[in-house]
Amino acid sequence: MNKKILQRYLTYVLIGVGLSLLPTLQGMGLIMTSTVTIWGLIIFYAIVAIGLNVLLGYSGLVSLGTAGFMGVAAYMTAYFTREFSWPFILSLIVSVLVPTAIGLIVGLVSLRVSGMYLAIATLAVAEIFRSVFTHVPEFTGSFQGSRADFPVIFGNLLDRDSTIVFLAILLVILLILTDNFIHSPIGRALLTMRASEPAAQAMGINLLKYKLMAFGLATAYAALGGVLYAHFVRFIFPTDWTLMLSLQIVAVIVIGGAKTILGPIIGSVIVFGVPPIILTRLPIIGDVDGLAFVFNGVLIILVILFYPNGLIYIGHDIKKLFRKKAVISHE
Repeated sequence: MNKKILQRYLTYVLIGVGLSLLPTLQGMGLIMTSTVTIWGLIIFYAIVAIGLNVLLGYSGLVSLGTAGFMGVAAYMTAYFTREFSWPFILSLIVSVLVPTAIGLIVGLVSLRVSGMYLAIATLAVAEIFRSVFTHVPEFTGSFQGSRADFPVIFGNLLDRDSTIVFLAILLVILLILTDNFIHSPIGRALLTMRASEPAAQAMGINLLKYKLMAFGLATAYAALGGVLYAHFVRFIFPTDWTLMLSLQIVAVIVIGGAKTILGPIIGSVIVFGVPPIILTRLPIIGDVDGLAFVFNGVLIILVILFYPNGLIYIGHDIKKLFRKKAVISHE
């Protein structure tokens, strides 16, 4: 196996190990219980963003329907496990496959429209879902919400800490699978399609096939994130699946770095982790309700203005700067 591939895989595994140790660190009193919970949210939002990055970053297709697909999957798994007592694995599979099928239908629409028109079309789908969440209380509980429990895997009921470990393992698996997908001929075809659809067609790339692949994968990851949300947070409300959440997932990609595997993880930490873990605990900023999220919005704007390629490259640029200074000092 190529040395670079092994290095990437090792990085993914180390990330998973670090995340798996969070409950241990909390048990030692090194971090707060709420911090571990927030990291759980960061993990499954990162999973959703990794999928959307394949669509947005690698394929150049815009979707604002992410929150809607997450909501469909979350309500489905909660309903199946609560009302029918389905096993978690079976519920997960069905709750991912159904939204993915809908995502493939939306992918067919992408052949007709593009750019902001595609974004509006996917937003319309998400709003239809949100209306269903509100007006079908038999399935969703409407504004009273729906409830799920921690996952039961192979007869073992997980608690919050073991669910964090499960999420970390799942993240590593998806990072490796996405890495293989992007570095395959399919990934190269998506990048060609993003650069120029006419050129891609001239090279024999089937636009329908690859757009459907991109939409299907992005929707599957969003649905998986919804399932994980339901069984980790354990309470689901229609107000969870708004346009704001879809925009936050897009921000995760932009901030972390589009067309990268690890960028969505960095972006998820900034968007979903920095306000509750750091900003709300600072003097003055944390004392005023909502001010932490205002500062986080300013931070996002600054990153977009001054670091448009994403924070994933900041380490490389720092090394480059030190090398440049070292060369100047030797001269």
